[in-house]
Amino acid sequence: MTLREAALALQERQLSSVELTKSAINRIDLMNPALHAFITLFPQTALNRAAQADRERKENVDRGPLHGIPVAVKDVFDMKGVRTTGGSKVIDYVPAEDATVVEALEAAGAVMMGKLNMHELSYGITSNNPHFGAVRNPWDSERIPGGSSGGSAAAVAADLVFAALGTDTGGSVRVPASYCGIVGFKPTFGRISRFGVLPLAPSLDHVGVLARNVRDTAAVFKAIVSYDPRDPASSRHHVIDYTPQDSISLQGLRVGFPENFFFDGLDPDVESAVRGAIARAGTLGADVKPVRLPDIAAINAVGYIILLAEAAATLEPYADDRGRFGSDVLTLLDQGRCLPAVDYVNAQRLRRRQQVEFAKVWSQVDCLIMPTTPNTAPRLGDELVRLREGDQDVRTVATRLVRAFNVLGLPALSMPCGLSSQGLPIGLQLVAAPFEEATLLQLGAVLEDAGIGVPPILPPLLVR
Repeated sequence: MTLREAALALQERQLSSVELTKSAINRIDLMNPALHAFITLFPQTALNRAAQADRERKENVDRGPLHGIPVAVKDVFDMKGVRTTGGSKVIDYVPAEDATVVEALEAAGAVMMGKLNMHELSYGITSNNPHFGAVRNPWDSERIPGGSSGGSAAAVAADLVFAALGTDTGGSVRVPASYCGIVGFKPTFGRISRFGVLPLAPSLDHVGVLARNVRDTAAVFKAIVSYDPRDPASSRHHVIDYTPQDSISLQGLRVGFPENFFFDGLDPDVESAVRGAIARAGTLGADVKPVRLPDIAAINAVGYIILLAEAAATLEPYADDRGRFGSDVLTLLDQGRCLPAVDYVNAQRLRRRQQVEFAKVWSQVDCLIMPTTPNTAPRLGDELVRLREGDQDVRTVATRLVRAFNVLGLPALSMPCGLSSQGLPIGLQLVAAPFEEATLLQLGAVLEDAGIGVPPILPPLLVR
């Protein structure tokens, strides 16, 4: 059942929020011991919230499509009275107030089920957490779900919640969405408030949404998007209804597929599926054309320097507590601490030039279509993956096609694009100009309506 279907069933009194929530609790009890998707659970609080939603409906109070719907958030979002860990042992506190987006979910009537597992401190792509257990992929429990928002993706893909929030600093929402066969969406930088959210690299961090389809994603996005004076980077850009209508078309939409970089060294199954989706967009009325992009490798390099420096600065208060960090995160922090300040300043200068250069693309096309990840989910514990160009580092491969859009601050969405020959999800990435989230969601919804984006089978763990 999708979020929209559940919302309609609640609205028509075909089921109650308490029934939905009890079902979610039962599934979490059954599957979380194997998936390690949650760090913190509060079932009784969730049931109380669900009962409140049912009472409100009887009183004809309708808070919208999230009213009474079970959701969860990555354990970087503050919730009043609930500990925040960031998936780490160096951070563990109980906040006195909610993050802005948690406030928004509460106001929309959502039922919060708990806080989700993740890569330690959001600094990695495997979600192989040394403190709270490795998050497993519902499509194959011996594979990673991606990260850093791996618990968010696994919980949605395994049908434990209808939607979840994550954060995306270098692909940390879109990579797990790709590997877990769901939708992952990060809007334009500053579009969603980060107040009350543990930072990693403040000039790259985005809050993102994970859900089972594009319209569900749009419903959550609509509920949490707003200007927030408590976040200095928050945008005042006009907010509209981003939910794609049922009768929409791609007529007149200029969709570009990159001639350079994004189709280099792909897994053959990924390339075949993504090129098939591109062709389908053309048959659905879009004006599909090749487009040459600025130097993405250079943008990625700039992003990596910025991430190393800002993450080291953000986590500097804990840097001397070395024994409580996982080895991979500690290595990255040490690299960041050794980075000269001049390199960081020059990286930010280059970033501004790259943003200006990339903006010229939008005179040619309205949005871009490409793979999310070059591969499907690697096996848990693998440090290398084999592609056409030989063995490559798992982290580098996973973020190669997504990192640039954090540097550029552009809205980007990953959606399912079929399955590989091994039965693993393939991700399709859509990117648009700043604040063109509606265009992005429209393209995704039309493709989804045409059968692209809905896996033909359920993840194996759901069948059990």
